[in-house]
Order: sequence, then structure tokens, then C-alpha cells
Amino acid sequence: MKKIFLIFISAIALWSCTGTATATTSDASASSSSASSAPAPVATSKQNMRFHCDKDTIAINELLKKGSDSGLKDPNELVAFYAQQLLGTPYVAHTLEGDTEMLTINIHQLDCTTFIETLYALTRTTMNGRYSWRDYAANLENLRYRDGVMGDYSSRLHYISEWIINNRGRGNLYEVTPDVPTVSYLVKDIDFMSTHKDSYVSLKDDSEMVAKIKSFEAGYRNHRMPYIKKQNLNRKEVKAALKNGDFVGLVTNIAGLDISHLGIVYKDDKGEIYLLDASMGGKKVMLEKSNMFAMLQNRKSNLGLRVFRMMK
Repeated sequence: MKKIFLIFISAIALWSCTGTATATTSDASASSSSASSAPAPVATSKQNMRFHCDKDTIAINELLKKGSDSGLKDPNELVAFYAQQLLGTPYVAHTLEGDTEMLTINIHQLDCTTFIETLYALTRTTMNGRYSWRDYAANLENLRYRDGVMGDYSSRLHYISEWIINNRGRGNLYEVTPDVPTVSYLVKDIDFMSTHKDSYVSLKDDSEMVAKIKSFEAGYRNHRMPYIKKQNLNRKEVKAALKNGDFVGLVTNIAGLDISHLGIVYKDDKGEIYLLDASMGGKKVMLEKSNMFAMLQNRKSNLGLRVFRMMK
């Protein structure tokens, strides 16, 4: 099973961008530029969108057709299916950043967060019986932003702890971690962004935006969060509790931060769990070579996992 998975050819490679940042829609004026890696903004009746290139909408529609044709109905199965389609997609960080906050859609370049967002939006669109990139865009916005509405930079759900709480309240996701055997709890302040503002382009010269971020961080002082200690990831009852296609976050001991990386669970036919992620080290969407237990043992900053699942 694992070998078959690893040799799967990424479908996304069929739609390579030409390098021009051009976005086209039937109800909006397209904005284009000369050869550039900068996304092009597109204004629509609902929100401002930013595409990597004009092939993003084509790729999304093709992926949604494949998902519909698969006949899969279970959200975890669909997440795993779409993850296979995205194997080999290049890892590129900071694709959401720009001069103004826009609904950025980039199916050709993913980091660990946008990989999970992409899987969710594709899966939710398919579960809703929809087939268009426009529906995908609506589902993406609903997941990425506080209360599902895009505003300025501070409206983005930057911390996973707030991301899961806000999305659970709106019926999108729920946390599985508390139900996993051997669950532990960690208490910490989540304020990394405001205490490291110079690391964020949108914060370092904007005191007003920093104040907004601080106001949301205030709700996560002494935040108590569940996690599975990495030393327990080799236990049968822990592995049995996780499903193929679960979203996972790597819990970190970095001060002020809750989660340092995201991916999904890949479970082989022996029940062993692996991480499938947009890997910074591997420079692409890939299945990690070592199982999760072995992978995390030498990562001193990672304490363990939190597990999230899509609501049906």
C-alpha cells in the first residue's frame, strides 16, 4: 500500500503555470503582469481574490471533477484522495502575503497551512455536491478567516488553537485529540506574533495591526490544549484512534506558539501512521519516509500531535 502511494504521479503537475501572474474570471476584470511570481488580484462581487496564475481555476475544476467521479463520500477518504492528487506540488512559503489582504488562491504552490486549507476546501466542495472553483473559493474563505469572513490581515485565523475553536463553532472541524488514549494537556500563552512582530511583513511597521493581533491573543493566555506526547505515538491504542486523512498539527515548545507544522495522517495497511505534508525540507508535498513516532523523536522542539477531523 505504501509503495503504491509513493509512486502515484501528482495530477497537479499536469497544469503547470507559465510564470505569468494572470487571473481570469467570467464576471471580473482580469489583471495581468509581465513574467513575475507575484499573484494578480481579481475583484469579484463577493471579495477580492488573488491567483497565482490563470491555470489555478482550471486545476481546481479538474480536481473537483475527479473528486466527484471518485464516488467517495466520507470526508477523511476525500481528504486522503485529494492529498494524492497534490503529491509533488512545490513547497512555497508566504504565498498569502501581499500589500492588502485578499483571498489568495494558489493550487500550484503550497506550504503546510495552505496544503491543509486546500484539502479542506476541495473536500467540503465535493461533499456539498458542487463542482466549481467559485464554491471552492467560498469554502476556503469560510475556513481561513474568523467567522468565515475575510477582512484585514488580523481576520485571518493565524493560530491553530483559534482556528479549531472558531471552525468547530461553525460546523467545519472538530478536535479528536481529547478522545485519543494517553491524551495530555499543555498550558501556555499564545502570543508569538505580537512578540515577534518584526518577523511578519504585515506587522513590523503597523502598530495598529499589532494591537488587533494582541486583542485576539488575549483570549489565549494560559491556554490549555490537549496533545498526544510523541513518545506515545508507537502505542497500538493511539495509532488505532487515528484515521487516514486526519489533519494533524505538531505541538511545539517554542514560547508563544502552539503549532509549528501541519499535515495529514497517512495510515498504511499495517496500521502504521505517517505524515503526509507540504514539506519545507523536501520542498514539495510528500509522504515522509519515517513513521510519525520515529520522525519526531529527534525533533526537540516538537512535543507531539493534535488531531483534527472534518465534520460531515
